[in-house]
Amino acid sequence: MRAIAIDDEPMALEVVRSLASKVPYLELQACFTDPFKALEYLQNESVDLLFLDIKMPDISGLEFVTSLPKKPLVIFTTAYSEHAVTSFELDAVDYLLKPFSLARFVKACNKAQELLQLRGHVITQKDYIFLKTGYEQVKVHFEEILYMEAAGNYITFILENKKLLSRMTMGELLDMLPEDKFTRVHRSYVVAKNKIDKIERHQVCIKGNAVPVGASFMQQLQLD
Repeated sequence: MRAIAIDDEPMALEVVRSLASKVPYLELQACFTDPFKALEYLQNESVDLLFLDIKMPDISGLEFVTSLPKKPLVIFTTAYSEHAVTSFELDAVDYLLKPFSLARFVKACNKAQELLQLRGHVITQKDYIFLKTGYEQVKVHFEEILYMEAAGNYITFILENKKLLSRMTMGELLDMLPEDKFTRVHRSYVVAKNKIDKIERHQVCIKGNAVPVGASFMQQLQLD
């Protein structure tokens, strides 16, 4: 589970960094005292979870969350309790009052991990994923996938012998797929690289299926 921490107090970040190092499934990728540098980071990197202070200069943690077009899970970390109700209205995973213990920190991380699994994110970094389809979690090997098509908040997975529909956004889909195996060829399509039979001017052919290629993706496709 990939995370970053944002707090204007360096000592508070050190506490989060220390506790995060004790959680085996948590990867704290970066820490920021400047929330605007964190915004720049999030424009280029994808994370699953934010540890976020509420009271910061220039922009509050609550304002920070509402400004994000794509919202990761959020655990608020603060010395003040008066924003608890507002934070949960923003669907925060948890609200940690400083100073918090390792046990309390781990409890919040466990909640975040469970939510990620329910959203259908990667449960393992092996050669397969679990997709949430209806009330089930379906195991899908990467080698089975031909391509994927997005429509609103749903993705259709076209496999070698069937189709699966899972509720997720294109951003969530890209986060869960290994970049060395899949590439985006259109705003609505992602394909398995090793399943491409032919690249044409405006489409690729995969097992007899024509998948459209957007002009802005063609150069990257040829480089891949």
